[in-house]
Amino acid sequence: MSSTQPRAIVLITTDQQRWDTLGIYGCEAIQTPHIDSIGIRGRCFDNARVVSPWCLPSRCSLLTGLYPKNHGAYSNFGEVNLDPEIPNLYQAAREAGFSTAHFGKCHYESVAYGSFAPNQTLNNPLTRDSYLKLGIDHLALQDDKNVSVWQFDDYSRELDKAGFLETYRKEAWNKSQGGVFPFPGPKDWHPDSWVGNQAADFIQEWDGEENLFIWVSFSGPHYPIDPPAEYLERVDADKLPPMEFRDHEWSDPSQIHYQSFHGGGRIDGCAYTRNKACGNYDEAYWKKMRTYYLANVALIDDMVGRVLQALTKNFGDDAWITFCSDHGDLLGNHRLWGKHNCGYEEVLKVPFLLYQPGDEAPGQRISECVQSIDLYPTLRRAMGLPDLPVDGAHLDDVIQQGGYRYTMAQAENFVSIDDGRFKLIRARVFPGESSRFELFDLSKDPHCFDNIYADPAMRSVIQRLLDAVWDEDAEATLFPGESHA
Repeated sequence: MSSTQPRAIVLITTDQQRWDTLGIYGCEAIQTPHIDSIGIRGRCFDNARVVSPWCLPSRCSLLTGLYPKNHGAYSNFGEVNLDPEIPNLYQAAREAGFSTAHFGKCHYESVAYGSFAPNQTLNNPLTRDSYLKLGIDHLALQDDKNVSVWQFDDYSRELDKAGFLETYRKEAWNKSQGGVFPFPGPKDWHPDSWVGNQAADFIQEWDGEENLFIWVSFSGPHYPIDPPAEYLERVDADKLPPMEFRDHEWSDPSQIHYQSFHGGGRIDGCAYTRNKACGNYDEAYWKKMRTYYLANVALIDDMVGRVLQALTKNFGDDAWITFCSDHGDLLGNHRLWGKHNCGYEEVLKVPFLLYQPGDEAPGQRISECVQSIDLYPTLRRAMGLPDLPVDGAHLDDVIQQGGYRYTMAQAENFVSIDDGRFKLIRARVFPGESSRFELFDLSKDPHCFDNIYADPAMRSVIQRLLDAVWDEDAEATLFPGESHA
C-alpha cells in the first residue's frame, strides 16, 4: 500500500448486511454495481470477520481496533458506552491533519430501549453530544431506523418538519407486519437515502484546506426492513438463494436458539411474531422478508453511487474507500432472522472491500482471513501515523502472515471462537441460567446443524480453541460470576 497520505479517506458501512447480498460475492437477485466497483477497482476480501454479532460492540471495534472486552463497550444494553479516552479513528484523523465527518448511524452508546413509546418521539441531546466528544467535527446523525423514531436525531427532526415522522413511527411500531413494510413516504426521505444524499452533498461541496476523513454509515438493511416500494422491482425473487434449514432442527432445549424458534426467544426476529417464536413465520413471510431486505440493499447501492460520484468530482482518484458491514443476518437460515447470540457464518462473515489510489493490481480476491479490528491500524497507517498496540493489525501484515488462524467474536454473555474448521459458541441466553455450548465441524457441517460439543473426542479441540484466544479477563468481563470449566 502507498505511504502517500490521500486527500480523503472514506469508510462506508451498512448495518446487518450479510456478505452474500452483493453481486461481487455472487448475489444474482439484485444488481449492486456501485458497491461492487470498490472491490473491482481495488480488493475484495472473501473471508472477513467481525468481532461481535451486535451493533454497538462491533462498531466500537471498527472504531478502535480492539476486541469488545478491551474497549469496554461489549453490549447493546446497560451502561457500557465507548470511552472517549480510548484512541479511535476520528482522533487519529484529527492528529493526522484531517477534518472528520460522520453521516448516519453511530451507536457508540447503549440505547434506553425500555423508555420509548409508540405515540411519541423523545428528545435526548446528550447522545449527539457524546458522539461529538469522540472527535467528530461534522455530524449528521441518523442513529438507526428504530432509534430515529424513538428519539429525535438530525434525520428524524427533518423528517418531522417534512410531515412524515408520525406515519413512519406508526409503521415501525406495528409489529403485525413482522418488521417488513414499504417505506411510508417519498424515497428521498428513507433513512438510507437521507444519509447518502447528506454525505454526497457534503463531499461535493467540500472546499476545506484540510484532508477529509468521512464515515458514511447506512442503518439499512437492518430492520425494520422498509425499502421504498419502487425498489421491490429491482429484486428478482426467483433468484433468491434457498434457505438453509433442517426439519425438526430445533428439538433439543439445550440449543442456544431453541426458544428463538419455539417461543420466548431473544433473537431479533422473535419480537415480531406470535409467542416470540420464529417458527411461526410461514413461507410467504420468509420470501417477503428477504425480498424487502435485498430491495433495501439496492437502495443503498444507489446511494453509494452518489457518494462515489461526489468523491470523483471533488477528489479525483485521491481517496481511500472502504466498504464493510458491522455484522450479518441469518435471513431465514435455520428458520430464524437476526443476529443476537449468533456465531453462525451468516452473521460473523461480512462484505469487505477496499480501494486505494494507485493500486497496481486491481480486482484482487483476498482469501486470507481478516477481522474488522484490522481496519483501525490500516487506516492509521494510511493517514501517515505510527502504529499503536491494538488487537488488530494492518491488513497487509495480516495477509503476509497468511491471515488469522483463530478468530473470535464477543459480546455480553457471548463468545464464538473459530479456527476455520471448528466453531465453538458459548452463550448465556437468559439471566441467571448457565451458559449453553455448541461446537460445529464446518468441514462436515458448514451450516452448523450438528452440535458435537458433548462428544468426548472433542475435548482436546475445545481446549485448544480456548487456549488460543481466551483469557480470564474476558471471562470476568463477558461472563461475570461464571466459569467455562
